Amino acid sequence: MNSQQNAMWQGAAGHTWVTTQNLLDRMYQPFEDLLMQSLPANARRLLDVGCGTGATTLAAARKLGPDGHCTGVDISEPMLASARERAAHSRSSAAFIQDDAQRHAFEPASYDAIISRFGVMFFDDPVAAFRNLRLAARDGATLRMITWRSPEDNPFMTAAERSAAHMLPQLPPRVPNEPGQFGFADRHRVQAILEQAGWRDIDIQPLDVLCSFPEAELDNYITKMGPVGRLLQTADEHTRRQVGIAARAGFAPYIDNDQVRYTAACWNIGARV
Repeated sequence: MNSQQNAMWQGAAGHTWVTTQNLLDRMYQPFEDLLMQSLPANARRLLDVGCGTGATTLAAARKLGPDGHCTGVDISEPMLASARERAAHSRSSAAFIQDDAQRHAFEPASYDAIISRFGVMFFDDPVAAFRNLRLAARDGATLRMITWRSPEDNPFMTAAERSAAHMLPQLPPRVPNEPGQFGFADRHRVQAILEQAGWRDIDIQPLDVLCSFPEAELDNYITKMGPVGRLLQTADEHTRRQVGIAARAGFAPYIDNDQVRYTAACWNIGARV
């Protein structure tokens, strides 16, 4: 993972995910459910890549039961601190590793299932990362990941940027294929990455999922999440207020009474060792 991504997830982005984890876990619950449904019946040792605050790792531990062993790996210290606290509170057997999955020395051939919910798009060398993960997987192990498609396919995710860009000239551009939220938007690139890393039976299918959260949480979402939210963390109060108003207007099409609803356009990616 490059230094910019590392600094972001150790800093503002990591802390933001901790403070908004309940909102995000509710919003992304459908993806957690899909990943749990995809687990092979004989899975006993599972690795959750980019596990964040641990929701999917804890869900996998519940799914696999007392005979299972689930490990989450993430670069973010604040997010993993939250994950470990949640595991202790629920008396889960899930374990967590703070490291870059691209370079971590996993025990060879030790996992029979590898999953990720929006956690694999940030590697600076994705071929090396997935080669490292393949080495950690047993013969016949499965890989199942959900990643975002393009910004154009996900207008909700860029609504704040489009609405407030004229007020935030320092807003970073979305660069295709660069590490970040939409780093795996190109299906053919993802196919090539997995092939070069040695995975087989690669299957990449479009996945459109309806997500929602309470409208009362929208201002919190706008001022904390994404590129706009990160910039507003250090902005003065006047800028925060004005940008918040402008950005909120961009979400008007998604407000349905007391809920915010949108379609998440993703890739459902599967492969096998």
